[in-house]
Amino acid sequence: MSEKLKIGVLLSGSGTNFQAILDEAEKGLPVEVVKVVASRPDAYGIERANAAGIPVLVMNREKYADPEAADAQIVASLQEAGAQYVVMAGYMRKVTPVMLNAFPNRVLNLHPALLPSFKGAHAIADAFHAGVKVTGVTVHFANEDYDKGPIVAQEPVRVGEGDTLETLEANIHQVEHELYPRVLGWLAAGRVSVDAEGKVHLAE
Repeated sequence: MSEKLKIGVLLSGSGTNFQAILDEAEKGLPVEVVKVVASRPDAYGIERANAAGIPVLVMNREKYADPEAADAQIVASLQEAGAQYVVMAGYMRKVTPVMLNAFPNRVLNLHPALLPSFKGAHAIADAFHAGVKVTGVTVHFANEDYDKGPIVAQEPVRVGEGDTLETLEANIHQVEHELYPRVLGWLAAGRVSVDAEGKVHLAE
């Protein structure tokens, strides 16, 4: 049995991916969420954290006026809680070098497209309107280049003839909820490494 991986979760909204991680942890995923950081005081993810008894650091727009000072506060809170990895789950703020340097190749992000295609905040809609037949989900390590960090895992999602933007979003979110906990399981088992060229390798 792997030792539990201690993670801090960063979120901005409803926290469905955070909930998926909690649900899988209940089923035996060796991951413990030791801290939640909410970028907005009205994020529903705060309610989920409270229900699970997980301490929350609540940020707001004023605190992000100086992004590096905000990240310094977040890093201190995560380190105090013993977080080994930082997991962004619908976090709508760009992390600064303050956090990236504190957790090198340990800040994980989820993107609802197959990077490097369809970067940015509207990836699902962009892919849908482009008429692609396959899109998907990417889990990658964050770096200073937005949506360009080392790719850990990808899962394709087919765009069916009858799909609407809403059904495609639902299908992508379902895959997110499966892929993110799976990657965390790999990290907990020590299977993930990043080489000097920034390429991720998964050990058997």
